[in-house]
Amino acid sequence: MLLALAQWLAQDVRFFSVFNYITLRTVLAAMTALLISFMVGPLMIRKLAAYKIGQSVRSDGPQTHLVKAGTPTMGGALILTSIAITTLLWGDLHNHYVWVVLLTTLSFGVIGWVDDYRKVVHRNPKGLSARTKMGWQSIIALVVGIYLWKTASLPANTELIVPFLKFFVFPLGAFLFIVVTYLVIVGTSNAVNLTDGLDGLAIMPTVMVSGALAIFAYVAGHAVFSKYLGVPYIPGAGELAVFCGGITGAGLAFLWFNAYPAEVFMGDVGALALGAALGTVAVIVRQELALFIMGGVFVVEAVSVIIQVVSFKLTGKRVFRMAPLHHHYELKGWKETQVVVRFWIITMMLVLLGLATLKLR
Repeated sequence: MLLALAQWLAQDVRFFSVFNYITLRTVLAAMTALLISFMVGPLMIRKLAAYKIGQSVRSDGPQTHLVKAGTPTMGGALILTSIAITTLLWGDLHNHYVWVVLLTTLSFGVIGWVDDYRKVVHRNPKGLSARTKMGWQSIIALVVGIYLWKTASLPANTELIVPFLKFFVFPLGAFLFIVVTYLVIVGTSNAVNLTDGLDGLAIMPTVMVSGALAIFAYVAGHAVFSKYLGVPYIPGAGELAVFCGGITGAGLAFLWFNAYPAEVFMGDVGALALGAALGTVAVIVRQELALFIMGGVFVVEAVSVIIQVVSFKLTGKRVFRMAPLHHHYELKGWKETQVVVRFWIITMMLVLLGLATLKLR
């Protein structure tokens, strides 16, 4: 909306044409989301506490977590509100990629909100059944995959590129493209959700990965830069940098309240939505494998759960003391803050490695 206003004013006042630059609007989006979250955050936390929308804690987990029982949850609604307002203010609302990512994010947020609401308000520890949750996620992801395939205007829109290999691209047919899109969106959504088990553990890697994806989006949407770096040119993808800027700003503000000891947890409403957002952006800018690298912490957390479940069902034995992986290290004696900061450091290195694929090709 503000972009449209600036473009109208630019007809008479040349200064306002500066808002056409994606880089400026990305920075403004991050600052706006940060400001909104800082302003609304304390009020939302008080309201969640007043309504007794608190986190339940498993008794079989690390005993240090028992003190977290009752901490307000569903704070992810604050993140989504900030991202949505920011995107509508600074994004190009004529760009269909912006709407695809925003609607996908909010749709996954609704799934998470219903799940959290049933757990916390209705005191139903199961929330949404796994089948129902996965069913709705699958429907949304498949719709996104089909839409992106139908609206693809260039071969580059549907090619799978391999990091570090400049001339190796794998053309995806309709079926494979939709399958890859489904796996990336649903997989990333649930991986981020599984990672969200310690104070600040999920949100900071999300911020770092979204910042990197903003760079990938800007490059992919810029004809000159994409050609120079050997990245597929995706017209219109640059606007997703603004959306990623919103995630970065909202995420940093949420970390202010979610850092140890957390005043609020994001819940499924935030984790599922943010994971879906990262996955959708990665699909559009054709950086699915780069996301796999940069989100290595998310990947390992999800894989640890799969290994634990499969091992227990087949052999009756557990590979890890507890899954996801961060709980395993806690039970080994690591302090919560040690696990969180070390996972942050690992993510930072993986993000730098992912960004290196822009040039090392």
